[in-house]
Amino acid sequence: MRISMIGPVYPYRGGIAHYTGQLIQALVAQGHAVQTISFKRQYPGWLYPGASDKDPSRSRLQVEAEYLLDPLYPWTWQKTVRQIIQQQPELVVIQWWTTFWAPAYAWLAGALHRQGLKVVYVIHNVLPHEQRFFDPWLARLALRQGHAFVAQTEREKGRLLSLLPGRTVAVCPLPMYTLMADARLPREEARRSLGYPLDRPLLLFFGIIRPYKGLKYLLDALSKLVDMPSAPHLIVAGEIWEDKEAYQAQIKELGIADRVRLEDRYVPDEEAVVMFSAADMLVAPYVDGTQSAAAGLGLGFGLPLVVTEVVAGGIAPENQVNVRVVPAADSTALAQAIRQLLDYPPIPGIDPIAPEADWQRLVRTLEAMA
Repeated sequence: MRISMIGPVYPYRGGIAHYTGQLIQALVAQGHAVQTISFKRQYPGWLYPGASDKDPSRSRLQVEAEYLLDPLYPWTWQKTVRQIIQQQPELVVIQWWTTFWAPAYAWLAGALHRQGLKVVYVIHNVLPHEQRFFDPWLARLALRQGHAFVAQTEREKGRLLSLLPGRTVAVCPLPMYTLMADARLPREEARRSLGYPLDRPLLLFFGIIRPYKGLKYLLDALSKLVDMPSAPHLIVAGEIWEDKEAYQAQIKELGIADRVRLEDRYVPDEEAVVMFSAADMLVAPYVDGTQSAAAGLGLGFGLPLVVTEVVAGGIAPENQVNVRVVPAADSTALAQAIRQLLDYPPIPGIDPIAPEADWQRLVRTLEAMA
């Protein structure tokens, strides 16, 4: 099948770029011909809160792509449509995660629709995590041009149907992110590289730090584990897109400064491999949002996970063998779950489904929509 894919890929950074790249690889592995169209510019510099939206990693998830789209220049939208029409795809797949792209995507999808091409949106989140009053209108403007949709949780399916009742929506949980797992290190080597002792449990919080990710509850939970014979340490790895000083003050007040390392920066793949290899578990204490790319990475590395109900909805049931699920915004429940995993480690030999099958499920879902 001929497929045109619109979305971020390397050199853009982050979970959605990784997701798009791995999806393209999975589609190609199944014999599909994929035309990938990405962005000349993803956001204007003044709008992006991070240091850069480019990925500095050397070990790249590289796919062949045409970098055509600019959110502010309509002539790039027209060029994109012409390129897609020349390809005559049987399916056009658009990655959706932000209403900033709503005008461009609405125009693109509408033009493709009028050409008789089938448009499927892959929904990462229907609405932004920090929602504004006009976001539902913008989302409806763009998404109404889609023929069908793939959501990654039942919750997001419900949100989508509240905007566009009666639409065709399939739910396909977030696949495991395996792009770095093949480079994993022995735990002892990774610990030495990071300067952490071998006899202390190590927790990992990974990804851009925003209010909805619930880091403050994890810090509270860590302070409740000081009575353990071997109290855990925590790496917080990711750019802080809010008040860093508030976290530093909380850490000091809780008396856990000697057990928390704040890495306030985008962590390239090479360093992420070391962190995931060294960790005993990944913790995703989200209080809102949808699925978690960090959880997908953790699963790819075979790490036990402690996640809230917000994140658990995006993990396939068969991948939850070594996952503990707790209520959102509950530091006591977080601490209890972490303690349980440290006191009673996962049983060796119980593995989730093969990562390839995980991505094949998504591929089959898209195939069924053509």
